Amino acid sequence: MQLQVDEQIRRTIQVKIPGRLDIVSAPEVKEQLERYLAEGVTDFVIDLSETPFMDSAGLAVLVSLLRRCRNQGGTVKLVWPRSEHVQRTLTLTRFDQVFDIIGRESAG
Repeated sequence: MQLQVDEQIRRTIQVKIPGRLDIVSAPEVKEQLERYLAEGVTDFVIDLSETPFMDSAGLAVLVSLLRRCRNQGGTVKLVWPRSEHVQRTLTLTRFDQVFDIIGRESAG
């Protein structure tokens, strides 16, 4: 009997963003994430627990990453931020419903 084996190896990258994710830092963050995508990574955990501020440029990085990962069968999960500003930004934009969220239950 000849077995057919299909081995699936998936890498998950966890990225912690301890500083602001804004118009100044977003291009560099996007560039670094795109390097991982180019290496075949399609599953990400973006740790926003220590991110003090995020603006629309930061949101654009996240939604772009999500779109690209989903197109390749991957996922993007967010670690719930401690910053009330970032929490509010995710809630008002409904990103908290679009992304899988880790650690929201234990927040505040």
